[in-house]
Amino acid sequence: MTDADAETGDTAADPRDCLPGDVAAVQDALVSWYEDDHRSFPWRETTDAYEILVSEVMSQQTQLQRVETAWHEFLEQWPTVHDLAAAPRSEVVGFWTGHSLGYNNRARYLHEAAQQVVSEYDGAFPEDPDELEELMGVGPYTANAVASFAFDNGNAVVDTNVKRVLHRAFGVPDDDDAFEVVAGALMPAGESRVWNNAIMELGGVACEKTPKCDEAGCPWRPWCDAYETGDFTAPDVPEQPTFEGSRRQMRGRVVKALSRHGELALDTLGPRVRVDYAPGGEHGREWLRGLVNDLADDGLAEVTERDGETVVRLRE
Repeated sequence: MTDADAETGDTAADPRDCLPGDVAAVQDALVSWYEDDHRSFPWRETTDAYEILVSEVMSQQTQLQRVETAWHEFLEQWPTVHDLAAAPRSEVVGFWTGHSLGYNNRARYLHEAAQQVVSEYDGAFPEDPDELEELMGVGPYTANAVASFAFDNGNAVVDTNVKRVLHRAFGVPDDDDAFEVVAGALMPAGESRVWNNAIMELGGVACEKTPKCDEAGCPWRPWCDAYETGDFTAPDVPEQPTFEGSRRQMRGRVVKALSRHGELALDTLGPRVRVDYAPGGEHGREWLRGLVNDLADDGLAEVTERDGETVVRLRE
């Protein structure tokens, strides 16, 4: 701090100043609320890192009800990380598309992460968030979630729900660094598994975009700024791009057709992607070639020229 800062009092506020004086009471209230009653998901009943990673990747922008069915079926087909690592990539991507689990790259990355665990870690997942981030497609949030829920070795999770809770309850400013600091200060040391589950549950069932404070029995009502003032504004929540008719939807249809029919010539594939496909039309060969080239660039498909035709198949 400079002399000028000292004279004017111009010092950066500590985000932890937003917290109530009795942090232990806040912690106990949330954990007790969660342990008394919470939604039951199968990945909350396991500490298997592979099963948790699968759930985390599937849950990215996908409704949990749909994830639950897909998660069970995925693990029936590939019960262990060794099974997934040995599977043909085309089968994994085909499963992903068939269950409408979002971007197909997630299936590819999950498959490659399984191969890394087997080849680099002898089938045993690393337990530290930083080391988990070395796995293909595993970012800071997912790495921390796996470390927390599998090994009780994570940091405080900060997702959209957690930000909304902290902003409303304690007036934490809409700033990523501030959220990280306050979330870390709130989490009881060495209890990342129960704490991260509990605070995400709070955001998912009580402090949604439309809050259900009394209905859900929110345990933080005695300390909550929003509950006291009635001001339930929250940080902006990014909206999911429209899926119907999107390029993402069309890519998914390409993958689904190839996984079902195997290798297809471009003009045979086209009508299976769009009913209005016409080789020379707006949604014709040039448009379709762009889709399959994107999939090839992502390592999901192979495109070859044979006897004057463009032929596409999923990459093994």
